[in-house]
Amino acid sequence: MKIFRHLFRFYINSSVHVGLSCLALFCSTQQQLFFSSPFSLSLFVFFGTIFAYNFIKYESLIRRRKNGIRKELKVIGWFSAVVFLGLLYYYFQLRFQTQLGGFFIVALTLLYALPFFPNRSNARNWKGIKIYIVSLCWTLATVFLPALEADFSLDVMLFVYGLQRFLLVFVLILIFEIVDLKNDDPLLQTVPQQIGVDRTKILGFGLLVLFLVLDFWNGNFSLLSLSFILVTALFLAFANEYRFKYYTLFWVEAIPVFWWLALRLLL
Repeated sequence: MKIFRHLFRFYINSSVHVGLSCLALFCSTQQQLFFSSPFSLSLFVFFGTIFAYNFIKYESLIRRRKNGIRKELKVIGWFSAVVFLGLLYYYFQLRFQTQLGGFFIVALTLLYALPFFPNRSNARNWKGIKIYIVSLCWTLATVFLPALEADFSLDVMLFVYGLQRFLLVFVLILIFEIVDLKNDDPLLQTVPQQIGVDRTKILGFGLLVLFLVLDFWNGNFSLLSLSFILVTALFLAFANEYRFKYYTLFWVEAIPVFWWLALRLLL
Protein backbone atom coordinates (compact mmCIF):
# COMPACT_ATOMS: atom_id res chain seq x y z
CA MET A 1 0.00 0.00 0.00
CA LYS A 2 2.90 2.34 0.71
CA ILE A 3 4.07 2.21 -2.91
CA PHE A 4 0.58 3.15 -4.11
CA ARG A 5 0.48 6.11 -1.73
CA HIS A 6 3.83 7.30 -3.07
CA LEU A 7 2.68 6.89 -6.68
CA PHE A 8 -0.57 8.74 -6.00
CA ARG A 9 1.28 11.54 -4.24
CA PHE A 10 3.68 11.83 -7.19
CA TYR A 11 0.72 11.78 -9.61
CA ILE A 12 -0.83 14.76 -7.82
CA ASN A 13 2.33 16.70 -6.93
CA SER A 14 3.88 16.35 -10.39
CA SER A 15 0.71 17.90 -11.93
CA VAL A 16 -0.14 14.87 -14.08
CA HIS A 17 -3.69 15.00 -12.74
CA VAL A 18 -4.15 18.67 -13.63
CA GLY A 19 -2.65 17.90 -17.05
CA LEU A 20 -5.32 15.25 -17.61
CA SER A 21 -7.97 17.72 -16.48
CA CYS A 22 -6.86 20.28 -19.06
CA LEU A 23 -6.59 17.58 -21.74
CA ALA A 24 -10.15 16.46 -20.92
CA LEU A 25 -11.46 19.99 -21.52
CA PHE A 26 -9.47 20.12 -24.77
CA CYS A 27 -11.07 16.85 -25.93
CA SER A 28 -14.51 18.04 -24.81
CA THR A 29 -14.14 21.05 -27.12
CA GLN A 30 -13.51 18.78 -30.08
CA GLN A 31 -16.38 16.50 -29.07
CA GLN A 32 -18.91 19.32 -28.77
CA LEU A 33 -17.82 21.48 -31.69
CA PHE A 34 -17.36 18.54 -34.06
CA PHE A 35 -13.84 19.12 -35.27
CA SER A 36 -10.60 17.26 -34.78
CA SER A 37 -7.03 18.35 -34.10
CA PRO A 38 -3.87 16.30 -34.57
CA PHE A 39 -2.60 14.13 -31.74
CA SER A 40 0.46 16.38 -31.53
CA LEU A 41 -1.66 19.28 -30.26
CA SER A 42 -3.30 17.07 -27.61
CA LEU A 43 0.14 16.12 -26.30
CA PHE A 44 1.34 19.72 -26.50
CA VAL A 45 -1.57 20.83 -24.28
CA PHE A 46 -1.05 17.92 -21.89
CA PHE A 47 2.72 18.39 -21.54
CA GLY A 48 2.37 22.17 -21.52
CA THR A 49 -0.06 22.08 -18.60
CA ILE A 50 2.17 19.75 -16.57
CA PHE A 51 5.30 21.80 -17.20
CA ALA A 52 3.57 25.15 -16.57
CA TYR A 53 2.12 24.05 -13.23
CA ASN A 54 5.37 22.46 -12.07
CA PHE A 55 7.32 25.54 -13.12
CA ILE A 56 4.95 27.83 -11.21
CA LYS A 57 4.93 25.63 -8.09
CA TYR A 58 8.56 24.57 -7.85
CA GLU A 59 10.82 26.94 -9.82
CA SER A 60 11.52 29.28 -6.90
CA LEU A 61 11.99 26.38 -4.46
CA ILE A 62 14.55 24.68 -6.70
CA ARG A 63 16.35 27.96 -7.43
CA ARG A 64 16.62 28.98 -3.77
CA ARG A 65 17.50 25.58 -2.32
CA LYS A 66 19.96 24.16 -4.82
CA ASN A 67 21.88 22.20 -2.18
CA GLY A 68 18.97 21.21 0.01
CA ILE A 69 16.28 19.88 -2.33
CA ARG A 70 14.41 16.85 -1.07
CA LYS A 71 14.36 13.69 -3.15
CA GLU A 72 10.73 14.01 -4.31
CA LEU A 73 11.36 17.52 -5.60
CA LYS A 74 14.41 16.33 -7.52
CA VAL A 75 12.37 13.58 -9.15
CA ILE A 76 9.66 16.08 -10.12
CA GLY A 77 12.37 18.38 -11.48
CA TRP A 78 13.79 15.66 -13.75
CA PHE A 79 10.30 14.58 -14.74
CA SER A 80 9.48 18.18 -15.68
CA ALA A 81 12.66 18.39 -17.79
CA VAL A 82 11.57 15.33 -19.80
CA VAL A 83 8.07 16.79 -20.15
CA PHE A 84 9.61 20.04 -21.41
CA LEU A 85 11.47 18.16 -24.16
CA GLY A 86 8.21 16.54 -25.22
CA LEU A 87 6.54 19.95 -25.12
CA LEU A 88 9.16 21.43 -27.45
CA TYR A 89 8.99 18.49 -29.85
CA TYR A 90 5.22 18.68 -30.27
CA TYR A 91 5.26 22.48 -30.42
CA PHE A 92 7.21 22.33 -33.68
CA GLN A 93 4.70 19.86 -35.13
CA LEU A 94 1.96 22.51 -35.00
CA ARG A 95 0.81 24.95 -37.65
CA PHE A 96 2.33 28.43 -37.53
CA GLN A 97 -0.81 30.19 -36.25
CA THR A 98 -1.15 27.58 -33.49
CA GLN A 99 2.49 28.13 -32.54
CA LEU A 100 1.77 31.85 -32.19
CA GLY A 101 -1.17 31.07 -29.93
CA GLY A 102 0.94 28.68 -27.88
CA PHE A 103 3.69 31.30 -27.58
CA PHE A 104 1.16 33.81 -26.23
CA ILE A 105 0.03 31.32 -23.57
CA VAL A 106 3.68 30.70 -22.61
CA ALA A 107 4.21 34.47 -22.28
CA LEU A 108 1.18 34.72 -19.97
CA THR A 109 2.48 31.80 -17.90
CA LEU A 110 5.91 33.42 -17.51
CA LEU A 111 4.27 36.72 -16.56
CA TYR A 112 2.31 34.81 -13.93
CA ALA A 113 5.38 33.04 -12.53
CA LEU A 114 8.33 35.43 -12.87
CA PRO A 115 8.89 39.07 -11.78
CA PHE A 116 9.57 40.97 -15.03
CA PHE A 117 9.37 44.49 -13.66
CA PRO A 118 11.81 46.07 -11.19
CA ASN A 119 10.62 46.08 -7.58
CA ARG A 120 7.45 44.20 -8.50
CA SER A 121 6.36 40.67 -7.66
CA ASN A 122 5.14 38.26 -10.31
CA ALA A 123 1.56 38.42 -11.58
CA ARG A 124 0.64 35.51 -9.34
CA ASN A 125 0.95 37.89 -6.39
CA TRP A 126 -0.79 40.87 -7.96
CA LYS A 127 -3.96 41.55 -6.02
CA GLY A 128 -6.92 39.61 -7.39
CA ILE A 129 -5.50 38.96 -10.87
CA LYS A 130 -4.46 35.31 -10.51
CA ILE A 131 -7.90 33.83 -11.19
CA TYR A 132 -8.30 35.80 -14.43
CA ILE A 133 -4.89 34.84 -15.88
CA VAL A 134 -5.34 31.13 -15.10
CA SER A 135 -8.90 31.09 -16.49
CA LEU A 136 -7.72 32.85 -19.66
CA CYS A 137 -4.80 30.45 -20.19
CA TRP A 138 -7.06 27.40 -19.81
CA THR A 139 -9.62 28.90 -22.20
CA LEU A 140 -7.00 29.67 -24.83
CA ALA A 141 -5.39 26.23 -24.53
CA THR A 142 -8.60 24.18 -24.56
CA VAL A 143 -10.79 26.17 -26.97
CA PHE A 144 -8.84 28.49 -29.23
CA LEU A 145 -5.67 26.43 -29.84
CA PRO A 146 -7.62 23.44 -31.21
CA ALA A 147 -9.76 25.84 -33.27
CA LEU A 148 -6.63 27.44 -34.76
CA GLU A 149 -5.02 24.09 -35.54
CA ALA A 150 -8.20 22.78 -37.19
CA ASP A 151 -8.65 26.07 -39.10
CA PHE A 152 -12.06 26.37 -37.46
CA SER A 153 -13.96 29.60 -38.12
CA LEU A 154 -13.47 32.12 -35.30
CA ASP A 155 -17.14 33.04 -35.24
CA VAL A 156 -19.56 34.20 -32.55
CA MET A 157 -20.42 30.61 -31.58
CA LEU A 158 -16.78 29.84 -30.83
CA PHE A 159 -16.33 32.98 -28.74
CA VAL A 160 -19.49 32.20 -26.76
CA TYR A 161 -18.16 28.68 -26.18
CA GLY A 162 -14.86 30.21 -25.09
CA LEU A 163 -16.71 32.48 -22.66
CA GLN A 164 -18.44 29.40 -21.23
CA ARG A 165 -15.07 27.71 -20.74
CA PHE A 166 -13.71 30.82 -19.01
CA LEU A 167 -16.72 30.88 -16.65
CA LEU A 168 -16.36 27.19 -15.87
CA VAL A 169 -12.65 27.37 -15.06
CA PHE A 170 -13.28 30.56 -13.06
CA VAL A 171 -15.83 28.70 -10.87
CA LEU A 172 -13.50 25.71 -10.41
CA ILE A 173 -10.77 28.10 -9.22
CA LEU A 174 -13.25 29.72 -6.83
CA ILE A 175 -13.61 26.31 -5.17
CA PHE A 176 -9.82 26.13 -4.81
CA GLU A 177 -9.69 29.63 -3.33
CA ILE A 178 -12.36 28.80 -0.76
CA VAL A 179 -10.58 25.62 0.35
CA ASP A 180 -7.19 27.42 0.41
CA LEU A 181 -8.55 30.40 2.35
CA LYS A 182 -6.70 29.57 5.57
CA ASN A 183 -3.34 29.21 3.82
CA ASP A 184 -3.42 31.97 1.19
CA ASP A 185 -1.47 35.14 1.86
CA PRO A 186 -4.01 37.92 2.63
CA LEU A 187 -2.14 40.17 0.21
CA LEU A 188 -3.25 37.92 -2.68
CA GLN A 189 -6.76 39.36 -2.38
CA THR A 190 -8.45 36.22 -3.71
CA VAL A 191 -12.20 36.42 -4.29
CA PRO A 192 -13.15 34.81 -0.93
CA GLN A 193 -10.71 37.15 0.85
CA GLN A 194 -12.36 40.16 -0.77
CA ILE A 195 -16.07 39.30 -0.52
CA GLY A 196 -16.25 36.35 1.87
CA VAL A 197 -17.09 32.68 1.35
CA ASP A 198 -20.88 33.02 1.15
CA ARG A 199 -20.79 35.76 -1.47
CA THR A 200 -18.13 33.84 -3.41
CA LYS A 201 -20.48 30.86 -3.58
CA ILE A 202 -23.35 33.09 -4.72
CA LEU A 203 -21.08 34.52 -7.42
CA GLY A 204 -20.11 30.99 -8.48
CA PHE A 205 -23.73 29.83 -8.67
CA GLY A 206 -24.60 32.91 -10.74
CA LEU A 207 -21.78 32.17 -13.20
CA LEU A 208 -22.94 28.56 -13.53
CA VAL A 209 -26.46 29.78 -14.34
CA LEU A 210 -24.96 32.10 -16.96
CA PHE A 211 -23.07 29.08 -18.35
CA LEU A 212 -26.40 27.25 -18.82
CA VAL A 213 -28.05 30.31 -20.42
CA LEU A 214 -25.18 30.49 -22.94
CA ASP A 215 -25.54 26.74 -23.48
CA PHE A 216 -29.15 27.30 -24.54
CA TRP A 217 -28.10 30.19 -26.77
CA ASN A 218 -25.30 28.18 -28.37
CA GLY A 219 -27.46 25.12 -28.96
CA ASN A 220 -25.29 22.83 -26.81
CA PHE A 221 -27.67 22.37 -23.89
CA SER A 222 -28.42 18.81 -22.83
CA LEU A 223 -29.28 16.88 -19.68
CA LEU A 224 -25.61 15.88 -19.63
CA SER A 225 -24.41 19.49 -19.47
CA LEU A 226 -27.03 20.24 -16.82
CA SER A 227 -25.75 17.28 -14.76
CA PHE A 228 -22.18 18.51 -15.17
CA ILE A 229 -23.10 21.98 -13.91
CA LEU A 230 -25.08 20.54 -10.99
CA VAL A 231 -22.09 18.42 -9.92
CA THR A 232 -19.84 21.50 -10.09
CA ALA A 233 -22.43 23.47 -8.07
CA LEU A 234 -22.47 20.74 -5.39
CA PHE A 235 -18.67 20.86 -5.03
CA LEU A 236 -18.93 24.64 -4.74
CA ALA A 237 -21.75 24.40 -2.16
CA PHE A 238 -19.81 22.01 0.09
CA ALA A 239 -16.45 23.79 -0.24
CA ASN A 240 -14.97 25.30 2.91
CA GLU A 241 -11.54 26.08 4.32
CA TYR A 242 -11.57 22.90 6.44
CA ARG A 243 -11.81 20.46 3.54
CA PHE A 244 -9.03 17.92 3.01
CA LYS A 245 -6.60 19.06 0.30
CA TYR A 246 -7.58 16.25 -2.08
CA TYR A 247 -11.12 17.67 -2.19
CA THR A 248 -9.74 20.10 -4.77
CA LEU A 249 -6.41 18.57 -5.83
CA PHE A 250 -8.07 15.32 -6.92
CA TRP A 251 -11.88 15.52 -6.98
CA VAL A 252 -12.46 19.05 -8.28
CA GLU A 253 -9.67 18.61 -10.83
CA ALA A 254 -11.34 15.36 -11.91
CA ILE A 255 -14.67 17.02 -12.81
CA PRO A 256 -13.58 17.82 -16.42
CA VAL A 257 -12.28 14.24 -16.81
CA PHE A 258 -15.63 12.74 -15.80
CA TRP A 259 -17.37 15.27 -18.06
CA TRP A 260 -15.31 14.21 -21.09
CA LEU A 261 -15.79 10.49 -20.34
CA ALA A 262 -19.55 11.05 -20.13
CA LEU A 263 -19.48 12.90 -23.47
CA ARG A 264 -17.59 10.02 -25.05
CA LEU A 265 -19.95 7.36 -23.70
CA LEU A 266 -23.31 9.08 -24.06
CA LEU A 267 -23.06 11.36 -27.10
